[in-house]
Amino acid sequence: MKPPPDTYNPATTGQRVDQIDTPALVVDLDAMERNIQRMAEFARKHQVRWRPHAKMHKSAELALQMQAAGATGACVQKTAEAEALAAGGVNDIFISNEVVAPHKLLRVARLAALLAARGGRLAIAVDSPEGIQRLGEALAAARAAADVLIEIDVGQGRCGAAPGPETLALAQAVHGQPQMRFAGLHAYHGGAQHLRSARARREAIAGAVEAARRTRDLIAAAGIDVPLVTGAGTGTLVHEAASGVYGELQAGSFLFMDADYAANEREPAQPNFEHALFVKTQVISARATHAVCDAGHKSHAIDSGLPRVLAQDDRHALDYASGGDEHGILRARRPGGHLPALGQMLWLIPGHCDPSVNLHDVMVGVRGGLEGGAVERLLRVDARGALS
Repeated sequence: MKPPPDTYNPATTGQRVDQIDTPALVVDLDAMERNIQRMAEFARKHQVRWRPHAKMHKSAELALQMQAAGATGACVQKTAEAEALAAGGVNDIFISNEVVAPHKLLRVARLAALLAARGGRLAIAVDSPEGIQRLGEALAAARAAADVLIEIDVGQGRCGAAPGPETLALAQAVHGQPQMRFAGLHAYHGGAQHLRSARARREAIAGAVEAARRTRDLIAAAGIDVPLVTGAGTGTLVHEAASGVYGELQAGSFLFMDADYAANEREPAQPNFEHALFVKTQVISARATHAVCDAGHKSHAIDSGLPRVLAQDDRHALDYASGGDEHGILRARRPGGHLPALGQMLWLIPGHCDPSVNLHDVMVGVRGGLEGGAVERLLRVDARGALS
């Protein structure tokens, strides 16, 4: 997919890796595709569906590539993200977030009608009676219908109704709306994803599983079918998949694997996901004590920490320090360690892939590795800045 003509491209297809301009967001396509394959195999083994979260990569092309590998569809967090993916050909979208503004709900309803006309579907999360009422009014006005999942708070302390009777009342309200199809429970524990110890994540998800099980059974006992419990992220997916309660995994970061996820203690059952997203940068100033590269905070997000510098061995290991918006300061990790020379190209592993992707118009897809590979694809970040 070609970016629009007014978008600057750091590379063109066919170029060698060393010709990519800097700073640039680069995807190692070989590593990414191994990640997709491992995720697909994991889901098949555990007999669960997978619906990767597109808020991470924001690319319709990548969403469709994962659907071709077996993904059910895509998750998004924003109405504008859903619209961007739909414009790129994605027809099965779940807005895993609450939308309550009337003008946004009209957009949701129109999108639901559009996807239905194309043989697709739109699903959306709700967590309040008023949210259900507003959504119903918007759908009726657009003569549209949507799948609706009740979000329950399974430990995140963010959105979501309380598990149990409160959620049952919401399910009954959705069940009574002619424009809505009750599609199940949205039970995502985002706070558990980056708990560093495997034991802490296991314990957190055990609580989430029990809350989802109890609520599902309560709703079913009231005569309402609960078709699906959906949730899970890259940090905890092994537990939701093995629970017997969750039928769908929403993990998204597995595709690229940022530095923060890599810092988690790994579960033995988790697939071996590889780093596939990098910021290519160049040394623009060299001193006896440090070097300076051209990738500052405008090229990668720092909410989950500073990026890691990819190094070939301990002697070349570098630490990245903040140099501001446009600069990164590089120092040797060990006394006497090697500092990069002026003009040398380096690779940074972002701390958090989602907001790092959102800083770029284009991701440069490289085939054949970061050393001797070549540019194969330019991946447009379709939902960049899709905040509404």
